[in-house]
Amino acid sequence: MGLTLVEKIAARHADGLAPGTVVRSGDFISIRPRHVMTHDNTGAVIPKFKQIGATKITDPVQPVFAIDHDIQNTSPENLAKYKKIETFAAEHGIDFYPAGTGISHQVMVEQGYVVPGAMVVASDSHSNLYGAVAALGTPVVRTDAASIWATGVTWWQVPKVAKVMLKGNLSPGVVGKDVIIALCGLFNKDEVLNHAVEFVCDGVANLPMSARMTIANMTTEWGALAGVFPFDEVTVDYLSSRVPEFTNPKRPGIRGPKSRSGYTNEDIDEWWKNRTELSADADADYAIELELDLATVVPHVSGPNEVKTMVSLPEMERKRVAIQKAYLLSCVNARFEDLHDAAEVVRSRGGHVAQGVEFYLAPASAEVQARSESNGDWQTLISAGAIPLPPGCGACIGLGRGLVQKGETAISATNRNFKGRMGDREAFVYLASPAVVAASALAGFICAPTNFAERPAGTAVRRPERKTRSTASVEFMEGFPSSVGGRVLFIDKDNLNTDGIYAGKHTYRDDMTPEQMAAVTFENYDPNFNTLYQKGDVVVGGLNFGSGSSREQAATALKYKGIPCVIAGSFSETYKRNAFNNGFVVFECPQLVTHLRATLKDPAPTTVGPEITIDYAKSILSVDGKSFSFPQLSPAAQELIVAGGAENLVASRLRANAQ
Repeated sequence: MGLTLVEKIAARHADGLAPGTVVRSGDFISIRPRHVMTHDNTGAVIPKFKQIGATKITDPVQPVFAIDHDIQNTSPENLAKYKKIETFAAEHGIDFYPAGTGISHQVMVEQGYVVPGAMVVASDSHSNLYGAVAALGTPVVRTDAASIWATGVTWWQVPKVAKVMLKGNLSPGVVGKDVIIALCGLFNKDEVLNHAVEFVCDGVANLPMSARMTIANMTTEWGALAGVFPFDEVTVDYLSSRVPEFTNPKRPGIRGPKSRSGYTNEDIDEWWKNRTELSADADADYAIELELDLATVVPHVSGPNEVKTMVSLPEMERKRVAIQKAYLLSCVNARFEDLHDAAEVVRSRGGHVAQGVEFYLAPASAEVQARSESNGDWQTLISAGAIPLPPGCGACIGLGRGLVQKGETAISATNRNFKGRMGDREAFVYLASPAVVAASALAGFICAPTNFAERPAGTAVRRPERKTRSTASVEFMEGFPSSVGGRVLFIDKDNLNTDGIYAGKHTYRDDMTPEQMAAVTFENYDPNFNTLYQKGDVVVGGLNFGSGSSREQAATALKYKGIPCVIAGSFSETYKRNAFNNGFVVFECPQLVTHLRATLKDPAPTTVGPEITIDYAKSILSVDGKSFSFPQLSPAAQELIVAGGAENLVASRLRANAQ
């Protein structure tokens, strides 16, 4: 049986395997990624690195620091944090990109750190973007980043792989954002949850690199761990266009030897010669196959406040949904092509941003802004009334100027519209393409830049999933609890995102104590949670618990609160990784969720449920006189819990190696 592209790339970066060893979905492997990127959260990774007893970076070429999230914050405290990160980078010989260079994922691709066939990880959930250039980009968490700095490696479970067949051509005026909104809206039953997605078929060749970056980036919101495009002529043309930049002495922001990033035409020729290694085998085995005819895609919007709920633009126009804010920014849609599309709408329609609307504009990078200025797009948007912001995340992450206020409605070209993420939790945010955002900003209500006919799009084709490997019985390590019990606190919400669990406004406050973190849990989802909570309560959630951002505080805050574990129908894989890396137990039991939904009538956002007993040794939980089984905790998971998290585990290994 053949291999998927994801399995091939994972094998290339597996550490400690014999040459020729085949890596399959489901395998736990040690990985040595080409690079690990951290941004503002580098300030939180540094103390983790020191706490595990590490004193030097095992491979200074591996880490890359790129500041982008809170760059509008010029408080002495934030500037001191940025200076601390830059000083640490200089001391250890790490490439550093200061605030103003650009959004970290754009910088990683622009500066040549991401190349075909590479595994590049980042302590940020939108590292999926790297798959646009036939790389395997996937998120790790802060604890992983510290471990990679110290040892060069971390653990990874090769995910299931979904095959997404894109066929045909897009209609004029339809762009990559419309494609990923369609995919999220059409296939919104967790078809690709915790999968890596490989895009294939003839339609892929018709998608430019800008569209691929947008689609790969938002596979995160679709629930995937990675989104990977093939290595083809479009990739070659893009890489070739970047080569001159790597010999330019004015490359912005870089610290360290030029050889650390970039590639040559000879490199590209070599990759092309060996392109069979950068593509899936014809008989590769996929967990699921989905199909989308690109010709059927018409612009839709997502929302409000839900990525996987889409509404056609003709329907939105009939509703004349008034807006007060419009945003053209973020790592998904603030590239040169996006700004150009928006500027063309302004040129074709004329006029000015509607009265009562604030239209915020931030480029993906300083390079993007310079290019947009050179052809007049930037000035066209500013002259129409757009409010310029520096190249960074800003309002997308709920930081800086222009946040959406209570009762306001916004249209945004960002990748997330979770309640409370971009400002007040009582606001309404829709997602759309840059052209739709520009047209809406000019009109004052959500509308299309041109007329589109409504038509259905896409079909799903399921294939039998690979049989689950039988697992031997697991013995429990000394120190792991044999059982726990407490009241159920039922949170009957599918796709509860990390913004709902731990608000973004707290995420980049490195001075939050464990007690303070515990006190603000779930405030964006249910402000009443803390009045219901009693220490020892077991939280039970719905499907895809912990989706969205890779912030580890969404797990650690619950641990600090005294919650012994979280049970859910399913988890975001990144949330699960954060939990175990911080010594916090989470596991899946969809049958329990079904039972609670049937027995707890008319549940509130948080409902006090019955007493529950969890027997880890038998992998059985009991509630209401019924018993439900759940997956055994693997030795790797137990080891992390007993050690108190990955930091302690890596520290013990470093001490052992030093003896």
